[in-house]
Amino acid sequence: MTSAPLAARLSVPSGPLFFPVTAYGPDGAVDLDTYRTHVRRGVEAGAAAVFACCGTGEFHALAPEEFEACVAAAVEATEGRVPVVAGAGYGTALAIQYARAAERAGADGLLAMPPYLVVAAQEGLLRHYTQLAEATSLDIIVYQRDNAVFTPETVIALARHPKVLGLKDGLGDLDLMQRIVSAVRTEVPEEFLYFNGLPTAELTGLAYRGIGITLYSSAVFCFAPTIAQAFHKALTTGDDATANRLLDGFYRPLVELRNQGRGYAVSLVKAGVRLGGLDVGEVRPPLQEPREDHVKQLAELVQRGHELLEGAAG
Repeated sequence: MTSAPLAARLSVPSGPLFFPVTAYGPDGAVDLDTYRTHVRRGVEAGAAAVFACCGTGEFHALAPEEFEACVAAAVEATEGRVPVVAGAGYGTALAIQYARAAERAGADGLLAMPPYLVVAAQEGLLRHYTQLAEATSLDIIVYQRDNAVFTPETVIALARHPKVLGLKDGLGDLDLMQRIVSAVRTEVPEEFLYFNGLPTAELTGLAYRGIGITLYSSAVFCFAPTIAQAFHKALTTGDDATANRLLDGFYRPLVELRNQGRGYAVSLVKAGVRLGGLDVGEVRPPLQEPREDHVKQLAELVQRGHELLEGAAG
């Protein structure tokens, strides 16, 4: 059983799911004014939901009080127009603290990220996410990646929990995901949502659509919302010609550039936001900034992406 309000708002989005970067000022402190501007612009550009302080938002780098302030700022900036889902992670006790902070800040739900460091058995993972789900009134989306990889049986158990509304996949094992989708569909009558959570998820969007997963996180939306919107429309309407044109001319080269540096799934995105005229600051350690020539290549790619859209329109 899912929570109708949040699940319904996420299930058929009108645009990409927006994972904003977290803005820092020249002194390295969180810049809430710039962050509100970033979130507000994303909503005005057509974001279907705001996922605040998650991976792209450097959840790992935020102190608890910064996290709560950022989630509250995202809630303020969205003005109720779209749901706000906040990250929650680390061990169970800390994840619960972050979840309660998100609840105080007015979030609509939680993205439950993997536990810190440990590699746990399925029983332990199930206990962790169950306790997190029961710690607040917020519904949760469980994020599969790294040290949190689930069997279909565990996902069935999670899907049966009234507070767990979906699974975000950052692993990329389509065989496993197909078995999970099939098992849950067979054993759980209520709707359960799935999200493609791979970095630059558009690259694998057509493959995930093939197993029925059309929801995805879009980091590109942070810095090139027009391109991200065009791809989202193509993917959801079956316009594969446009989708493939953007994949060949923009997304595949972007992924190849992203793979040139560790942490570029965050730092390159943040550089892209700065290229667009909004100074969101640099990434915090242990991440590092992308090389200057890579930022230049990113600017050229964004220009190429817009040219592809203009060519199609012409």
